[in-house]
Amino acid sequence: MRANSLATADGGTSGKPWTLLQIPDQTARLAVVTGANSGLGFLAARELARKGARVIMTARDEGRGRIALARIRAELPDAAVELRWLDLADLENVSAFAGEMLTEGRPLDLLINNAGVMMPPRGLTRQGHETQFGVNHLAHFALTLRLLPLLSAAVGTRVVTVSSELHRRGRIHFEDLNGEKSYGRMAFYAQSKLANVLFALELDRRLKATGLPVISVLAHPGYSDTNLQTSATTGVLRLFMRIGNRFLAQNAGQGVLNQLYAATAGGLRGGEFIGPDGFREMRGSPTLVHPLPAATDPELAARFWRLSEDLTHLSFPSTVERMQ
Repeated sequence: MRANSLATADGGTSGKPWTLLQIPDQTARLAVVTGANSGLGFLAARELARKGARVIMTARDEGRGRIALARIRAELPDAAVELRWLDLADLENVSAFAGEMLTEGRPLDLLINNAGVMMPPRGLTRQGHETQFGVNHLAHFALTLRLLPLLSAAVGTRVVTVSSELHRRGRIHFEDLNGEKSYGRMAFYAQSKLANVLFALELDRRLKATGLPVISVLAHPGYSDTNLQTSATTGVLRLFMRIGNRFLAQNAGQGVLNQLYAATAGGLRGGEFIGPDGFREMRGSPTLVHPLPAATDPELAARFWRLSEDLTHLSFPSTVERMQ
């Protein structure tokens, strides 16, 4: 589906492609980017730092994280970047990471829920959730709710959740959430990406309803050449992904523009979905795109939100109460 024109800072529209040059000054903003050791997360962290933001890069693999941090510091010696360990396959680690942030007490201007895994063999997180659902959705759900006090303490705050065009193939397997009865790599990846959309849109509804000064925005990179497609896949599927990356995908530098637009561009009010403007949203410049209609269903979103609260033992209302 061809998408709408992008909103500009003054509320108008622009037919010109949005580029890195249009990222506003980010000086004095604090950003957390999950999965910043490679791919789109690395590029987002680098470009935010280039524009003056203080960026906390998170990584599950500390060795790879240190390499990524060194790359940014070599290119941008004055960049305010730091690395922290965050294992999204462990909700206890998510809690510990957020606890450190809360103890420090620095208002948080931007959270980019970027990290993810794609189509691995069936596995479970430390808490026993199917890996893709646990990492791609539940961990970011928990991280966002735990960081809400810091997000609410800043001005012009955004939560950007990175989904995928493949969310349109997804459904929530309420009767078999962990794939114990039947597991398909693509089906459960699509489930996790639909979960991202349901979460981000419902989060924005709840933020607006409570009057908190935070907006929730979605983005997806189209088909972009990163290591996401090959880091967890195996066998013939990995070979297929490598071929696709080489001949069909756009470069990661183009793909990351969507989440950077969602994170920094003026004129967004919350609830928007930013993706590529090309054929089937596989490639192109950032524009407003439309999610799967089912993903905009408030009843489905509310049911799924309650499930997510049950699985993470967190509650949006109690989080808000603690901030007051």
